[in-house]
Amino acid sequence: MDNINIHRVLIAPLDWGLGHATRCIPIIKAFKSLGCEVLIAADGAVAKLLSNEFPDIRIIHLEGYHIQYAKTAKALAWKLLFQIPKIISRIRNEQDWLDKIIDSEKIDLVISDNRYGLYSKKIPSVFITHQLIIKTPFPFLEEQLRKINYRFIHRFSTCWVPDAPGETNLAGLLSHPKTLPKIPVHYIGILTRMLKQKEEEIQFDYCFLLSGPEPQRTILETNILKSLPLISGNIVIIRGLPDTASSLMVPAHIKVFNHLPTTELANVLSLSNLIICRSGYTSIMELIGLQKDAVLIPTPGQTEQEYLAEKLNAANRFLYVKQDQFNILEAINNAKEHSFIKTDFPVFTTNELEALLHAL
Repeated sequence: MDNINIHRVLIAPLDWGLGHATRCIPIIKAFKSLGCEVLIAADGAVAKLLSNEFPDIRIIHLEGYHIQYAKTAKALAWKLLFQIPKIISRIRNEQDWLDKIIDSEKIDLVISDNRYGLYSKKIPSVFITHQLIIKTPFPFLEEQLRKINYRFIHRFSTCWVPDAPGETNLAGLLSHPKTLPKIPVHYIGILTRMLKQKEEEIQFDYCFLLSGPEPQRTILETNILKSLPLISGNIVIIRGLPDTASSLMVPAHIKVFNHLPTTELANVLSLSNLIICRSGYTSIMELIGLQKDAVLIPTPGQTEQEYLAEKLNAANRFLYVKQDQFNILEAINNAKEHSFIKTDFPVFTTNELEALLHAL
């Protein structure tokens, strides 16, 4: 990378669930393959996940936003509203933090996955997002939110959008609004740790892949555990808890993992016939990469996940069920009768990264 003069890269994912961290894994691997030294800025579960994935990479502590979720969809919008002052404070703090880290760690490039304060006038800074438009429970606010969103994005050197360009895309209006930011915007392909390699003999009839912030992760897990006696077959549950050692008491035909590193997770998903999971964008990208069928259950009140689930259900790519209407037997029966349509999307690669760095 001497011809680009980028040697040390700081990568910082948002801590809103684990999706931002896991979708940074292909980017981290690509930078390493180009010979760059990578530093990761994170704390909590995100730091734990990425430390397990990359034990050779140094994690620098950066306080997360620690967004708190509500137990009901109706309460979520208000709970997020009351946390805006804390979010703004975090953004200001991370801007001051970055200014010092660039000098002390001799950083050449900053990659921020949805952390608005990690931009700099000293060095190039990249903002990663698939949400140029932020869906809300109140549609009349979307245009105002877009302007605020762009005001932050314009402080960065460039914006990388993990999606395909053009009409055949994954995130729809979220990533392809009528008006783009004024800084360069690059559609970099989907960010997935997992690609289908070959046809595998199915070992698990159903895989429950849990993720997302609390308390909604636990609420869905509890609902699933109550319903498991109603279904037969081999079942695997991946709880999405990288920093937890607790265990679940389940029958012998059910396997449970608190967390799985990329290789093991890809193997389990490949060996599963049907995935039941949230409709977070990272989960969707990885299902697309593995070409798996799935039932999507959006996090209640998270309008982005609801939009994605509805869009992909309408395209017959996945099935969509609301959490308060989720019935395991009904979902499984609907999936058995459904004709899932497979769609290929361009995937982010090391060659794509090299081209993006030259564009900087």
